[in-house]
Order: sequence, then C-alpha cells, then structure tokens
Amino acid sequence: MKKMINSNNIKAILRIVCTIMILIVITSIKAHAQPADPGGEVDAPIDGGLSLLIAGGVGYGVKKVKESRKSRVGRTESDRL
Repeated sequence: MKKMINSNNIKAILRIVCTIMILIVITSIKAHAQPADPGGEVDAPIDGGLSLLIAGGVGYGVKKVKESRKSRVGRTESDRL
C-alpha cells in the first residue's frame, strides 16, 4: 500500500530539514569563532553590520509611521462622507 504525500507531510519534512540546517550553521559558526582574549580591555566595536541593521530598523519604523498616518487620514476623510 503506497503512502500518499500530502501538503502536511511536506511541511513537516521541510520544517525538520530547516531546523537541522539552522543547527548545523550555528554550530559551525561557533566552532570557527576566535578564542577569547586572555586579558585586557574588552572592546566591542560597532561595525558596518550592526549599523546597517540599526539603519534598516529605523527605515522600517519610518515606513510604518507614514503608513499609519496615511491610513488615519484616509479614514477621517471617508468618515466625513
């Protein structure tokens, strides 16, 4: 008797495969990390990656505020009619 593959089975398999892939990537990154500094000051520079992430968050926030204001103006005009 053949077992039919439905969308629920495919989603479950895809979820398991994605979880395994994420775990593999995380462990490989951790395995290749540099050793800790044995002493001295601990410097944590803000490099290009973090500043780009912050800039993206600010841009997304500005976009959402503009959309919110635009929809609020649209609702008040339609309520007047």
